[in-house]
Amino acid sequence: MLFDLFRKKKKKKPLQDIEGALLEIGDRVNCMRYEMGESVLQIGELGFEYKSIETGKIVNYTKMIDASTSFQKVKKLN
Repeated sequence: MLFDLFRKKKKKKPLQDIEGALLEIGDRVNCMRYEMGESVLQIGELGFEYKSIETGKIVNYTKMIDASTSFQKVKKLN
C-alpha cells in the first residue's frame, strides 16, 4: 500500500487522427484500415470503437493505432 504512493500515474492520451486533430465521441472519420470507409467514433462495451456507416462493421480503437506516431489511422471529416 505504501509503495503505491510513489508510483508514477500513467496519463491517458487523447484520441487523435493521423494529422493530430482531437477526436470526440460522435465524430465522423474516414478509416484507413479494414476497408471500413466512413465511420463514427462511439463508446461500446470495451471502450472506444469505430462503427462503419457503409458496412456496419465495428472495430475497437486499439486496432487503429499507428505504431510509429501513436495516432489513430483515421482522418477526421468535417
